[in-house]
Amino acid sequence: MSYTNRGFITVTVLLTAAAPLLAPVGLRAQAPSTPAKAAQSTSSAPAEKGERWLHVRANCTDGKGGTVRVNVPLEMAEKVLPAVNHDRLHNGKVRIDSSDVNDVDLFALMDAIRTAKDGEYVTVQSKENDVRVAKEGNHLIVHVLDKGGSKKSQVEVKVPMKVIEALLSAGKDELDLVAALHALGAQGDTELVSVKDSENTVKVWLDSKSVAE
Repeated sequence: MSYTNRGFITVTVLLTAAAPLLAPVGLRAQAPSTPAKAAQSTSSAPAEKGERWLHVRANCTDGKGGTVRVNVPLEMAEKVLPAVNHDRLHNGKVRIDSSDVNDVDLFALMDAIRTAKDGEYVTVQSKENDVRVAKEGNHLIVHVLDKGGSKKSQVEVKVPMKVIEALLSAGKDELDLVAALHALGAQGDTELVSVKDSENTVKVWLDSKSVAE
């Protein structure tokens, strides 16, 4: 696999990891084996006018776990996130270094994607992985299919370019999660991340409903 392709795949990992971080308080507070109690209803409750909610749903399908549902108002998350200081997360920003991105200039790479036309940038097909990176309708689309081992997994990421720009707005060596949340609030209903393997499924999405279906 080429050096450039490795760089794109590393970006994929960072974006996939960043999306659940947008709801860190709820998601980290519960283990998959302890189903969430605050959002067991499957009804679709409308939120207040103009309010946006970030939802995370994790299902453990191996028979040992349960379902975790996290529903976070973006406005609340913007206020709470700066108060969470753990490891590389401080003041609403995540610190990164060159080793995280295999010495790829993440900011120059994303700026090149931002200013480029829509298209399919990377397609990798191998015995271990299938990878697709594309830009469609001002969204960065990433598809990764891991075919190796006993736990085959599939990752789908769809992130608005405005959110990525905000994420990188902190400057070198940092990702600004609070700015990304603010930019996300201006987006329409959208599914951000979907992860599936033989034991778990995780979905992260945005809409105007206070309760996840």
